[in-house]
Amino acid sequence: MVQVDRSVTGCRVGELAAATGITVRTLHHYEQIGLLVASGRTEAGHRLYAEADVERLYRINLLQRLGLPLGEIGRALDDGQWSMHTALSAHLSEVDRRLQNAQRVRSRLTQLLACVETTDGPLTADVMQLLEEMTMLDATVQSRISILVYADLEAAHDYLVRVFGLGPSELTRDEQGRVVHAEIEAGDGVVWLHLESPEFGLASPSSLGAATASMAVMVADVDAHYRHAVLQGATISYEPVDQPYGYREYSARDNEGGLWSFMKPLG
Repeated sequence: MVQVDRSVTGCRVGELAAATGITVRTLHHYEQIGLLVASGRTEAGHRLYAEADVERLYRINLLQRLGLPLGEIGRALDDGQWSMHTALSAHLSEVDRRLQNAQRVRSRLTQLLACVETTDGPLTADVMQLLEEMTMLDATVQSRISILVYADLEAAHDYLVRVFGLGPSELTRDEQGRVVHAEIEAGDGVVWLHLESPEFGLASPSSLGAATASMAVMVADVDAHYRHAVLQGATISYEPVDQPYGYREYSARDNEGGLWSFMKPLG
C-alpha cells in the first residue's frame, strides 16, 4: 500500500521532467534503483518531489557529467561531507576556469587577426603563444584510437559497416592486394582494425575462442539499431534492456566473435 505523506509539497514527476529536460522514464528508473526516490505522494499515489529531491537530482546530473556510473553516484551521494554549497562552488570554479582559458584564446586570436590585416611580417612567435593558450584550454589527452584484432580485415570491415551501420573508411592494401590495415568510423571516434600478430600476441576472438574485450558505441535509437542488426543477420547476445547503470543497450557479436554493445543514456 502506498504511504501518503501530506506534509510533503513539491512538483509531480511530469512537472519535474518538463522543467529539467530529464525524461519521466529516467526519473522512474532512478527510483527503481534507489538513486532518487520522491519524498512524498499525493492521495492519488502520484510522486511529489520536494526541494531536497531537486537538489539531489542536480547532484546526480553533475556527477554524471564527470563520468561517474550510477552505482558510484549513489555512493557519492551518501557522503556526509557533501553540501549543495560545496558542489555549486566547485562547479562554478570549473566553469570560470574554462571561461578564463577560452577568453585568453579569444584575445590572442583577436590580436593575431589584427596583425594579419596590418602587416606581412612573420607571426611565428604570436602563433606559438596562441598554441600555448590552446594547450592550456584543452586537456592533456587529445584523442583516442581503439584497435580491434581480426583474421580477415576486409570481411570484418564489410560486416561492421553493413550490419552495425558503422562508417566505412580507409582500407590499406599491400602489393598483393591484401588488406593490411582498415579503419571504421564510430560517431566521434575511429576504430582501427589490426591483423592478427603472433609476434605481439594479438589474436582474433575467432582464433582464441573467446573475446577478451568489448566495444561500446553510442547510438541515437537503440531499438532501431537493434532491429537493423537483426535484419542483417547479427548474432544477438541480449536484446535492448534498461541497465541499472543508466543506459539502454543491447549486445551482439561480429563475424569473428567480437562483442559489441550499442547504447544510449537513459534520459
